[in-house]
Amino acid sequence: MVEHIFTELGPWNWMVLGFVLLILEILVPGVFLLWIGIAAVLVGALTLQLSHVGFWVWQAQVLLFLLLSIISAYIGRQIMARAGGRSDQPLLNRRAEQLIGRTATLAEPIAEGRGRIRIGDTFWLVSGPDLPVGTRVRVTAVKDMELVVEPD
Repeated sequence: MVEHIFTELGPWNWMVLGFVLLILEILVPGVFLLWIGIAAVLVGALTLQLSHVGFWVWQAQVLLFLLLSIISAYIGRQIMARAGGRSDQPLLNRRAEQLIGRTATLAEPIAEGRGRIRIGDTFWLVSGPDLPVGTRVRVTAVKDMELVVEPD
């Protein structure tokens, strides 16, 4: 049954596959199926032109599809990297870096260069000069998910 459908559609198989992939791109998050769908549509358009030529067998079509998929995915990655570089919230998923400049009170003393502060409902490991409990400190940097502080 499936073979009959593919035989009956002929060169339109690639177009159908391409449009199905483009529709799936709308439904599935990400931008990967777009480039494969474009490659399938291009192979379909070429197949419509070359379907009567003897060398244009299904193996050549699949090889061209694979090659165009790789090329279009590479070009798409370059386009997305160029377009996706700017953000209105560059620290969105970098919680520790969002704390630089904030002040807090030491919850545990800094002894031998390490201690703890509480910001909001979270305790953070801190490093800095030895200070007693209750000292106000300012976060100046982040190093390996540990906040670097100095007296405020």
